[in-house]
Amino acid sequence: MFPIPSDFPEYNPDDPSGVGIFTKRPDLQGDRPPGLIDLRRYMFQLGMVGPQSFVGAPFALTPEDLKAANVDVAILGAGIDFSYGVRGAAFGPKAVRNGELFFPPGYATPNQHTRVDPVNELVVADYGDAAVNNMSLYASIEPVRALVREVAETGTIPFIIGGDHSLMYPDVAALADVYGKGKVGIVHFDAHYDATDSGFGLNLTHGNPVRRLIEQGHASGHNFIQVGTRGWAPNDKDLGWMRDHGLRYHNMAQVDKFGWDYVMERAIEEAADGTDYLFISIDMDTFDPAYAPGVGTPEPNGLTPREMFPILRRLAAEKNVIGVELVEVAPTMDMSYQTGLIANRVIREVLTGIAMRKKGITEPYYFADEAIDGGQGQDWPQHR
Repeated sequence: MFPIPSDFPEYNPDDPSGVGIFTKRPDLQGDRPPGLIDLRRYMFQLGMVGPQSFVGAPFALTPEDLKAANVDVAILGAGIDFSYGVRGAAFGPKAVRNGELFFPPGYATPNQHTRVDPVNELVVADYGDAAVNNMSLYASIEPVRALVREVAETGTIPFIIGGDHSLMYPDVAALADVYGKGKVGIVHFDAHYDATDSGFGLNLTHGNPVRRLIEQGHASGHNFIQVGTRGWAPNDKDLGWMRDHGLRYHNMAQVDKFGWDYVMERAIEEAADGTDYLFISIDMDTFDPAYAPGVGTPEPNGLTPREMFPILRRLAAEKNVIGVELVEVAPTMDMSYQTGLIANRVIREVLTGIAMRKKGITEPYYFADEAIDGGQGQDWPQHR
């Protein structure tokens, strides 16, 4: 690598734009009464009208807003894509906010399978976006970590939308700051294992946050569960590192040989092994590109929405989820709006599971009776 000359400093402290992108507005530090801010002018707005927020939620801008409204889930964007195979995921948060073309993203209807409506059961807020320096990944990591920590410290669940998967590092590190190092288990849905040692000589890219988190003790390898991996990696050396550190992985070869139900049950069981807290990391390239083509590093032979949605609901309902991330939506790579649409639905499924847990519905394979009785009171088997 070319060394950076000692007489070539990274920052110009006299440039106000470099300070401004990380400085909160003065009026947010004053006497504004805390609470949520609804920017909709009308009682009901279609998807093409007005300011967009995740799942149609009102906005919160400070921790005091979250606490005053007893917010269950705060959704925030983090537009980082410096270490990406193809740039464009920085606009993922905007694409997901606009993931519905007709009805607004937060249109309140119950989940068809569970009859639980997360929009009405939960208090959800859009917490805006983390500050990002589009010239430097390393300058952006700490602001993201600070914002995620700020949300988690209020007891609210942060739901981070990226952005590339280098975000896993500040997201998990922030939760470790709050809940303790090695105390948070991680279920990681991805086509790639993201545990290489470095990428093009760099120690933090979208291909190695797993290794950095484990090496630095923020997460335990034993409590790192990977689902949906495929492709040509890892190589033998990296696979050895993963095994030496106790990572448990469920690749598509397992799905092909044993079936999805078996793999899903194993992953859910392992997610509760040794930790009271769970973080869910969802890379959109875990889906087969036939369903989600708008990602930077697509891999064939991926999971389907029919497979993914139930496990996301179950993890959020059955486990103590304290954080979620959805990353690598690259809208410029999308042939239609289908990747944003599926990402929007992923959010809804996770929120449905969190709402189910809030209501005390934690049983495996939960379906509402009226959802499966066929309209005629059909008596179906209790377990598929």
